[in-house]
Parts: sequence; C-alpha cells; structure tokens
Amino acid sequence: MIPELGHFALILALALSLAQAAVGLLGAQRAEARLMGAAPPLATGVLLAIGAAFACLMWSYVVNDTTVANVVQNSHSAKPLLYKLSGTWGNHEGSMLLWVLILALCGGAVAAFGRNLPSALQARVLAVLGLVAAAFLGFILATSNPFQRIWPPPMDGQGLNPILQDPGLAFHPPLLYLGYVGFAVTYAFAVAALIEGRVDAAWGRWVRPWALAAWSFLTLGIALGSWWAYYELGWGGYWFWDPVENASLLPWLAGAALLHSAIVVEKREALKTWTVFLALLAFGMSLLGTFLVRSGVLTSVHAFANDPARGIVILCLLAAFIGGGFLLFAWRAASMAPTGVFAPLSREGALVLNNLLLCSIAAVVLVGTLYPMFADLLLGEKISVGPPFFNTATLPLAAPLIGAMALGPLLPWKRARLAPALLRLWWVALLALGAFLLCLALEGQRIGPALGFAAALWLIAGAAADIADRLALFSRPRAAWSRARGLPRAAWGAALGHAGLGVTILGLAGMGLATDRLAALKPGEAAALAGYEFRLEGVRDVQGPNWTARRATVQVTRDGAPVVVLEPDRRTFPVARMTTTEATIHTTWLADLYVVLGEERDGAAILRLHHNPLAPWIWLGAAVMALGGGLSLSDRRMRVAAPAAKLAMKGARA
Repeated sequence: MIPELGHFALILALALSLAQAAVGLLGAQRAEARLMGAAPPLATGVLLAIGAAFACLMWSYVVNDTTVANVVQNSHSAKPLLYKLSGTWGNHEGSMLLWVLILALCGGAVAAFGRNLPSALQARVLAVLGLVAAAFLGFILATSNPFQRIWPPPMDGQGLNPILQDPGLAFHPPLLYLGYVGFAVTYAFAVAALIEGRVDAAWGRWVRPWALAAWSFLTLGIALGSWWAYYELGWGGYWFWDPVENASLLPWLAGAALLHSAIVVEKREALKTWTVFLALLAFGMSLLGTFLVRSGVLTSVHAFANDPARGIVILCLLAAFIGGGFLLFAWRAASMAPTGVFAPLSREGALVLNNLLLCSIAAVVLVGTLYPMFADLLLGEKISVGPPFFNTATLPLAAPLIGAMALGPLLPWKRARLAPALLRLWWVALLALGAFLLCLALEGQRIGPALGFAAALWLIAGAAADIADRLALFSRPRAAWSRARGLPRAAWGAALGHAGLGVTILGLAGMGLATDRLAALKPGEAAALAGYEFRLEGVRDVQGPNWTARRATVQVTRDGAPVVVLEPDRRTFPVARMTTTEATIHTTWLADLYVVLGEERDGAAILRLHHNPLAPWIWLGAAVMALGGGLSLSDRRMRVAAPAAKLAMKGARA
C-alpha cells in the first residue's frame, strides 16, 4: 500500500507542477494577480507531494519491502540502517526522486522567501521551475518508476554496491544535488528575465544569493566526494580527473563565474547579458552531469551506468531546456543593453578576467571529458584523456586567476590605477616569495610544490590584505575594531572564500611532496617511509554486519617511539560478491599516514604505505570556502531585495 501511495503522490506532483507552470506563465502574461498568486501555493503543493513520495520510498527501504523492485536491486536485510536510508538515493531511480525533491524544495523556497519579488517575476520563475519539475517527473514515471512492484517477491534483496556503503558517500549525493539543482533557480531567473526583457540591479541582487547557496553546497558535495575517494578507494589520491568528478566540477566553475558576474550586475548594472548567459550555462552543466552519470556513455566507479535509452531521454530534456534557453537568449539578449561603463583596469575588469579564466578552465575540462566519447563514436578510436592533459592545460589558466583573486578586491569600481593596489600587496608578495624560496631550499628543485605554496600564501595573505584595507588597519589602527564590527558579513565571507581556496592549494602543494611504497611484510617485519617505521604485527579475520574481512595490525614508530597503531581491512561482501579495501589513516593535520592492505602471498601481506603532507588541508579549505558562502548568505543585504516600488509596478505590468 505504501508504494502505491508514493506512486500516486508522484502523479499528483506532476499534475500540480503542470498547473504551477501554466498559471505562472499565463498570469504574468495577462498581469492577473489571482493567477500569479496561485503559483506559490501550487509550488508548496508540489513540494509536499514529492516529499510524501520520497518518504514512501524511504519507508520501503527501512522495512526491506522486497515487493518493490528498487529495494530488491539495491538493499538487503543485513545492511546497517544508515545504508538502508542512503540506499534510497544510491541508485538511478531513487537519485532522480531526490533530484526532483530538491528541485521542489527550491520552488518552495522561492514561494516562501520571494515575497519581495515583483509578482510577475516570481510567477515566471515558479513557472519555469514547474516546467523543469514536470519534465523530470514525467521522465521518472515513464522510465524510472521507483515504486515498480516485483512478483513473486524474493526472500531478500541484492544489496547496495559495497563501495557506496560509507558515511561519506551517504551524504555526498544530497549535498551535490543541492548544488546541481540549486542552479535551476538561477536558470529560472534568467529565463524569466529574458521573457520580460529586463535585467537590472535588483535582479542581480535576487540571483546572487541563489547562486551563492548552490555554489556553496556544490563545494561541500565535491569535497565530500573527493574525501570519500581518498580514504575509500585505497589509492591514496584525492582527485583522478574521473569523468564523473569532472561532471561536478563543470557547474562549480560556471557557478563561480556566475557568482562574481552577478556582483557586477548588482553594483554597476553591467555584464547583464553575460550574467544571464552564465545562469543558463551553469544549469546546463548540471544537466550535462546528470546525463553523463546515467546514460552509460562513460565508465566510472560512481556512475549509475543505466540503460542508454534513459540517457537519450535525459539528453532530450537537456536539449529542450538549455537549447530553448539559449534560443530565447539569442532572441532577447539585445534588449538588455548594459548601462554601467568601466575601464579595463577596475574591479569590474578584474571580475571580467575572473570570468574569462574560469570559463576557459571549464572549456578545457569539458573538451577533455567529452572528446574521448566523440572520438569513439565518430572515429572508432579509443582515446584516454587523463591527469597529464588536465594538469598541463589548466595550470596556465589557473595561475593568472589566482594572481587576480588577491588584486581584484583592492581595485576601486569603474576606474583604477594599478600601482596603489600593488603597493598594498607588497607584504603579501614577500610572503609568497618567501614560501617559494623556502620550499625550494627544503625540497630541492621541485618547482611545482614550491609554486603551489607561493600561490596559497598569495591567496590567504591577499584575503587578509583585503580585510585590512577595508578596516584601514595600517593607516588608522585605533578605529579598526569599530570598523570591523560594522563591516558587512558579505565582505568577511568573500575573504574567507578566497582564503579557503588558498588553504586547499596548500593541501594540493603538500600532496605534491607525498611519498609512498609497496611492501610485502610477514608478521614481525617492518618497512620504512618518510622517517617512520611500519611494522606488521599480524593479520586476523574480522566479522562485520554484512561483510567479513582480513584485518592487519600495523605498529607505526618514529625514532623508536610509538606513534599509532593502524588497522587496514580487506573486506568481502558475500551478497554483492565483491571485495573492497578499507584504508586506515592517521592524521596530524600536518600529514597523513595512510596504509592499505592488499592480498596475502606466501604468508606475507602486501601493504601500500603513503605519507601525504598537508592532505587534510584540501578538504579543510573546501569547508572554509563553504563557510565563507554561508557567512555571506547571512548578510541581511543578501537576503533582502532592493525595495523599489517602481520596479514592482513595472513587474506587475509586464
């Protein structure tokens, strides 16, 4: 009965979303207040209906309802409760239901918190979100019904992919989807603006919080996925330029460009057309990622790789929404002439450079990700594009981007002179140069890590210089504290975001100094690495809730003094008939000691040993970036739209 209720709730949500789209567009076109006023309650109804459907699917997983095909294919009675819950979205059907649930949450948020918007604009935004929701609800009901019954029911399910049975990956998809789907709101604002033919400072102010929230959640989602790959896959790295990783990086880059471009629209009413383009592009990259992981066109450890026919449907949806959005853009962009004029050397100019470099990096990642697929399809050639290409192609673009990130905030709007800004960064440049020379002195001719440390210090100290300049800390230090209390949270958040990227680069530079070795050890034998001694004490059998394992005990010492005991696992899941490695990691925050247990041969255990300097700083930096985004969102100026009665009246007449 519960699955049928969930299925009915999805059908109801489809009907409500179609009504939401119809009354929103029709009401805004006719300027009928009653129709426009009906869109927010309908958006709330869509949210309640999809929420009920998702609760029904989750209940089916909790009770292990083996009459539901989705539960049979992705769950098992012996699974811990956490992974039964996360199994709800650990598959194609459930993840698509989570996708539309978050989309409905966004629509509900626009309905609840968009009361300061002009009625016509809010109605059109909700209408576009309703159209997107209706399309994906139709896709779910037609091709990916999570409530499909199976008869006769089997005794138990087939279980969840063992590598997905991990706390990190349990929370990774919801955070990632909050970022992916969050850009649907900026897309809806862009389409609504194109229909009205108007983009102004108030529009930029309304769009920026949504772009910031989506980007912050996407940052956390990407970081959590990277952290999971680091400790779960047992290879000791943090980013492999996997196609699925790239699929999440693309909207992150486009979203970062959109976030900075919207600032120029809000402050100077410039870059209007470009900002609308980026809003369309960011959601397009999100839909592209949805297509890549569900179409079966690529192979990845965390791609769903479902029926290619489903991928074709998603590709058609992508073409419809993004192609339609860009056609509307081509038709209406000319009506959004910019009013703000600025010199190339200005804060606006720095933000334009930021946008160009971010989009260039995104283009490199996009080409490198899709080219092997097209080469195979059109030329019949198997081509592999891996880390050497991406690292080599993105570094020349990332270097000037990092340089501009510290300089740009110190430039005034409209017109600037370079010399005064550079003079305020003299001590920042000295710190960066000192970090570069110190790394060369300690590590020889390893230029890459040295440049990484210099770039990190440049960003972190540059963020501090921005705050110090705003507070007049060096020119009028006595009043700095009072000015600090009055400084907008958005300014603190922006500085934290830039500094967080610097912290992440510190971690990346540290990983450039990582060392590792492979050792075959019998009990009592030891191997040395980076000044530590790893002694194998023994290997034993361990029984888990739904797995068995061989567990090694490794005593780590330094100069004869005990440091830590590490116990890596090699787990076997009998239901899934899979074996996974469970790395064990000891961190001092300055370095990770990382041990992976491989197979046993002739009484010896194969151990992979890693010493990863500053590895935790990669994900610490991502957390700081997301914290900066949250701090900016808490700024009242980011949450309250510009109260202009004139704009509201224009919106009502549109």
